[in-house]
Amino acid sequence: MGAYRHPGYVMLCCEKGGSGNRAILLLHGLGATSAVWIGVERALERRQLGRWLAPDLSGHGGSGPREHYSVGQLAAEIAELVLEERELFIVGHSLGVYVALALASGWFGIEVRGIVGLGPKISWPETDLRSMRELASRPVRFYASSDEAWSRYRRISGLDATIAHGEEWLQRGISPTPQGWRLSQDPATFAVAGAPFASLVRSANARVVLARGERDPMVSTEQLRLHCGVAEEIAATGHNAHVEKPDCIVGLLEAMTSHG
Repeated sequence: MGAYRHPGYVMLCCEKGGSGNRAILLLHGLGATSAVWIGVERALERRQLGRWLAPDLSGHGGSGPREHYSVGQLAAEIAELVLEERELFIVGHSLGVYVALALASGWFGIEVRGIVGLGPKISWPETDLRSMRELASRPVRFYASSDEAWSRYRRISGLDATIAHGEEWLQRGISPTPQGWRLSQDPATFAVAGAPFASLVRSANARVVLARGERDPMVSTEQLRLHCGVAEEIAATGHNAHVEKPDCIVGLLEAMTSHG
């Protein structure tokens, strides 16, 4: 793992691997860390699709916190990691799809060739927004044991033991402190909810493929098709299809890259 200090404030943790001229940026969802991409990273290396970069978004995992969070702010921080890349593709999950679309807008000084976006929540009723604002306003909660903290992290990230068996998928999800164990996620990150998905899709100057797990309750295939001509469904998976069937996600990327 490497660390990059963003000139504005935040220390970003970023794991890297693979080889080649093509760069593949992997962006995790709200509440998770880049450890969710372990299966995807292995599939990328088996297929020799290029170099991969998997950062923890600020306020998550091993990356530092901010006072305030927004999709644009997250995109600006991540853009610093890939400013020199000339053949850049992005695979994003949930919040990571929003950040990927913002990066493809051209507003941040980088060129994105293509995006595979998995499981973005598109519909934000007022009740959902109120719930997210309430979560964002909560103080950090401390737990007496790591087992309690891990249990809470699995619930927040959706990484229950049926799909993420070992701790490798959970790395940097919790942290020890003098007050006890806590989730590494800054609660204030929940404030990013409700960004305008439609305008982000329209602004993206890149090929975009959207996908969802067949059993994902966050978004329907019909909702995805309202925003993208290509909407795929990953059979027998839920919201974390990239953890459950990483080869399927890499297959979507491979098909995209094969078209130049």
